[in-house]
Amino acid sequence: MRVLIAFDKFKDALTAGAACEAAAAALRTKHPDWTLDLCPLTDGGEGFAEILTQAGQGRLERIEVSGPRSGTVTAPFGLVPAYGLPAAARGKLGVPDNATLAVADMASASGLALLATAERNPWFATSRGTGELLAAAAREKPAAILLGVGGSATNDLGLGALTALGLRFFDAFGQVIEPPVPARWHQLVRAEGRTGLPPLFIACDVTNPLLGRHGATATFGPQKGLPGTDVLQLDTLAAHVAGVLCDHCEQPRELTHTPGAGAAGGIAFGLMVAGGARLVPGFDLVSDWLGLAGRIAAADLVLTGEGRFDATSLGGKGPGGLAAMARRAGKPAHIFAGSLGVEEDRSHHAVTPAGMPLAEALPRTAELLSAAVQRHL
Repeated sequence: MRVLIAFDKFKDALTAGAACEAAAAALRTKHPDWTLDLCPLTDGGEGFAEILTQAGQGRLERIEVSGPRSGTVTAPFGLVPAYGLPAAARGKLGVPDNATLAVADMASASGLALLATAERNPWFATSRGTGELLAAAAREKPAAILLGVGGSATNDLGLGALTALGLRFFDAFGQVIEPPVPARWHQLVRAEGRTGLPPLFIACDVTNPLLGRHGATATFGPQKGLPGTDVLQLDTLAAHVAGVLCDHCEQPRELTHTPGAGAAGGIAFGLMVAGGARLVPGFDLVSDWLGLAGRIAAADLVLTGEGRFDATSLGGKGPGGLAAMARRAGKPAHIFAGSLGVEEDRSHHAVTPAGMPLAEALPRTAELLSAAVQRHL
């Protein structure tokens, strides 16, 4: 029996790699004769740069960058030789096989998980650290940069990142606004500067526009600590700032309507307007990069999962997308999750016992996942 073990992270408990190892440990104990293929998954958030760099046999660098509120954090970026990637992944990015590709993720520099609950407030959070990460990657002269934008703490349209890449934002008196966080947007009247980035791709499965009731602020702001009563005010300010940025960069304001422009607090929009970034479907790219189709074809059984699996997980990305691929290939797939928002059945398994408090379950996630795998397989 050959088993593909491909888990995403269990938020606040296990990295994707640790989750794969926990499941594998259970199978090695119960079925020592089985062959296991471990393949950590990523949705563009935490672990994106590390997982893709390792899979592409690249080199990982770590640097100090600005945190999302204050201080510094250590964040990685990878340098991956394109010849180590499947042709389908290279094709999606349009890089030749003799090129080097840089990979970074927003979560490690400007992520929500980097902030304590009391610090989470998009009015004051900045994406500057992500810009510093991109600038460091650009200094390595890659043919292109791939950025994952899941798990962000910000709603600053990427203005923080753009300041690290060469732009400046000013008030009506000619004073530089630094940092250009949303709490200061009522002062912002003009921009100066250019980014000078190599070709930039943003891995993104979000289809939200920048503004409006389905936009970045309304959809994701409250998840990042924005009071519901502030949504309209911040969205109105975002429309103003978007106009200033588009006018400075001589780009049409209609870019605010682009599906995906609202990803990661609008950093997708900011980097499209000022950095020429292009959006690529995240799960499709990760699937090609990791060779999921071939690994599923070689497997007799597929195991996947994440911290929370619910109706949104069925939208064709992450563990839900992998399970759908497996079933289309005629391979059985089991999904293990810390908690389920869908009905538990023969293929969907809750790891946490009923009634166990989250505070007790989180530190025991590896143990609970191993026990669940042994119980159901």
